[in-house]
Amino acid sequence: MNDAYYPRSLTKSPDHLNGSGQAIGKDSRLMRFLTCNVLALAFLTLNGGVCAQDDFFDLKGPYLGQEPPGLTPEPFAPGIVSTKHWEYGGAFTPDIREFYFIRNGGEFEQMTFVVFQHKEEQWRKSVVSPRVGQPFISPDGKTMHLGKRYKERTNAGWSEIKELGGKFADIQIMRLTASSAGTYYFDEAGSDGDGVIRYSRIVDGEREEPRKASDEINTGTWLAHPFIAPDESYILWDGRREEGFGGSDIYISFRQPDGSWGTAVNLGDKVNTDAWEASASVTPDGKYLFFNRNMGTDNFENVDIFWVDAQIIESLRPKE
Repeated sequence: MNDAYYPRSLTKSPDHLNGSGQAIGKDSRLMRFLTCNVLALAFLTLNGGVCAQDDFFDLKGPYLGQEPPGLTPEPFAPGIVSTKHWEYGGAFTPDIREFYFIRNGGEFEQMTFVVFQHKEEQWRKSVVSPRVGQPFISPDGKTMHLGKRYKERTNAGWSEIKELGGKFADIQIMRLTASSAGTYYFDEAGSDGDGVIRYSRIVDGEREEPRKASDEINTGTWLAHPFIAPDESYILWDGRREEGFGGSDIYISFRQPDGSWGTAVNLGDKVNTDAWEASASVTPDGKYLFFNRNMGTDNFENVDIFWVDAQIIESLRPKE
């Protein structure tokens, strides 16, 4: 299965457990889903190159030749990337010439890692591998983070899969993102919506022990999928809060002058709905906000990738 927190009853209260530790009712599907997430990540096998035959698309220009969105979110590349099936994640390389995401449904009977690459003035779709964690590409383009695993860029493409190990070996990470300074922000999956957002900096050349982010971020349930800005001036994540729109919503917090995180701000009703929204990120050029939205039923058979002008973030930034 994929690496996302997927609450199965988006307008209900968080899951409850019975005396034996089993989830009750609809939300039992979430517990099974999370168990599958952990297993899928544990047995992740991503090879070093791109496999399978390419599909060519007559699409010109950046962003798969799509017309840029305004301040109202739109499905990204409808019929090409966003379909009636399940598309999740979405990560561009810094040169905007490669786009990675995960797909399930239609021609893909299992979760499949897919890439669109811009070569010879065409966009080509290829299959990378099955069963892969949510991709995030570092600001310098040298590392593809896949939870607590990663790949390094080489002259021949991406390296074989590697493990962060050490301080991260025993943490169940769904998504890890990194700033230009190398600071990691990541989620630690919980068993019943009680996961947290953590971070780890490089101090005096050494990777520090992961720490829990402040309560400005770690409030609510189903906290997951952080995105740290390259300059660490803001952080995006998703979760459920009492003031939310009913499902998992996307929030932002801006760095304060004293280095702390400011009050969490809901991205508002243009991004968040009573459905499930999650896994926000901003493109390497800073122009667009990408995120996921459940367009189907509680079974999440139709999840789409949306994009919107990143000015929506600037409109929420506190005035100095």
